[in-house]
Amino acid sequence: MGHSFRNPCTNSVKLRPQRGACPLKVVCVDYPRPDLESAQNFIDAAILSSSFQTSPRPVKPLKVVIAGAGLAGLSTAKYLADAGHVPILLEARDVLGGKVAAWKDDDGDWYETGLHIFFGAYPNVQNLFGELNISDRLQWKEHSMIFAMPNKPGEFSRFDFPEVLPAPLNGIWAILKNNEMLTWPEKVKFAVGLLPAMVGGQAYVEAQDGLTVKKWMKKQGVPERVTTEVFIAMSKALNFINPDELSMQCILIALNRFLQEKHGSKMAFLDGNPPERLCIPIANHIRSLGGEVHLNSRIKKIELNGDGTVKSFLLNDGHTVEGDAYVFATPVNGRKEVVSFGVKVDYLRGSALLEGESPLLSVYADMSVTCKEYYNPNQSMLELVFAPAEEWISCTDAEIIDATVKELAKLFPDEISADQSKTKIVKYHVVKTPRSVYKTVPNCEPCRPLQRSPIDGFYLAGDFTKQKYLASMEGAVLSGKLCAQAITQNASVALPGGDGSKVPFPNRLGKISPTKLSVSHIQNVIQWIILSAQVRLRFKICRIMSYLPLVDKELWQKQASDNLNGEVVLQQQPRVA
Repeated sequence: MGHSFRNPCTNSVKLRPQRGACPLKVVCVDYPRPDLESAQNFIDAAILSSSFQTSPRPVKPLKVVIAGAGLAGLSTAKYLADAGHVPILLEARDVLGGKVAAWKDDDGDWYETGLHIFFGAYPNVQNLFGELNISDRLQWKEHSMIFAMPNKPGEFSRFDFPEVLPAPLNGIWAILKNNEMLTWPEKVKFAVGLLPAMVGGQAYVEAQDGLTVKKWMKKQGVPERVTTEVFIAMSKALNFINPDELSMQCILIALNRFLQEKHGSKMAFLDGNPPERLCIPIANHIRSLGGEVHLNSRIKKIELNGDGTVKSFLLNDGHTVEGDAYVFATPVNGRKEVVSFGVKVDYLRGSALLEGESPLLSVYADMSVTCKEYYNPNQSMLELVFAPAEEWISCTDAEIIDATVKELAKLFPDEISADQSKTKIVKYHVVKTPRSVYKTVPNCEPCRPLQRSPIDGFYLAGDFTKQKYLASMEGAVLSGKLCAQAITQNASVALPGGDGSKVPFPNRLGKISPTKLSVSHIQNVIQWIILSAQVRLRFKICRIMSYLPLVDKELWQKQASDNLNGEVVLQQQPRVA
């Protein structure tokens, strides 16, 4: 809840009631799109999007080769195309989407990689839908969170957020009005424990990275039953692991957005399969601006120049793809692929801590009533998150389905039985993703690499890279925007010349008569002066730090860069305790 659900092990199950059995009673009505545009995070995301469209057009557009057409790769390519560059997007499989991919079976039914929910607190995703003119494809639901009661099979508890109250009062009201899960003393202690997060904002949230959810709750005096009733489910939904492992920063990022934004926790479902309803519109947009999108284009080898920079991508079919810049927009385990190709990326060593295959169902939805394309009044199609799945990933599909049905029988004892005497499974699909997201354990935040690598012309995109959101659809889209921003900013300072050398920005104006100077030329010069000054300042700061061994160089470099424009140009290998 607070996150998109990318699954280590996800099942799509169709259920058909047998004679004498009651069907699952689900009421799921669509609601109007909430007012998201007034939220500051939405405004900030919109400004970042518009910066690509309004920036001066490059005299010589960069050809950028991107490996991986998940949301991160699609986002990178989309915003590079908006900025006037030429992205070449390569996807190894025959379908777009990465962890939001879906396939059609022999009966024509779709099955997805996971259960994907779009939150109001996804400003970059919501902006992306608007930029593509497909916001009407999101089906918004009632502003409620519904929890299964583990000690009361068949019973559920609701947290209803009133529309008339602003944030955080609507969230506080939802907690206070719920009487099934928490007692009044527990509610009060829970609310008091959350006050520092509400007041301290993002700085406080980031400072809690060293604590697990369980340790933070104990430190804040929050009753243990709150963790049991609420945060076990939330931890599994966010990162597929339990609260005794999960970093509290992960929980607080979600809670902070939910408490600070009125519609932050409001949920929407895509009205159909993600590849056709979301990914193809992005790909069409890229192509309309001169970019390329290729499926079945798996990278076999990264070929290097003599100085260790990337020369080209060699594909399995023997074709070589060259560009002015290169992006790896693969999942976190894609790091191994980069290293195995011989690219020296020391700053990625810390990301080994981010890997993880995160007992059983954490979130589930009846897609036959939540999504238009899957609507069926006679059958239910359940999508479920099965996690943590490290002990199950090697099991057969039949074993996983058997365990799933037993768990469902506990949740819906009147409708489902383990022997299928009440509800019969017509068919199922199990999609396994061994390393779905990075494991958000304490102190892993410093290990997340930046989009701009120390290797000239080589970049990363993916929800595991450094950005302020979680391993989520929002995180993936934002990482792509930040990657595109890093590439365009580098291009503004210097661009490869015809011989491969770096040509200073003003020289790219060529011999232009003063009477023919346009506004864009003047803007380009001003932008170059500003960016050049920033680069020189960063270099001087980092050079001074090299003579001060007692000073934390990484911290000073980050702070100095943050004070400029939120970037870190010169990166060091993350320090791991």
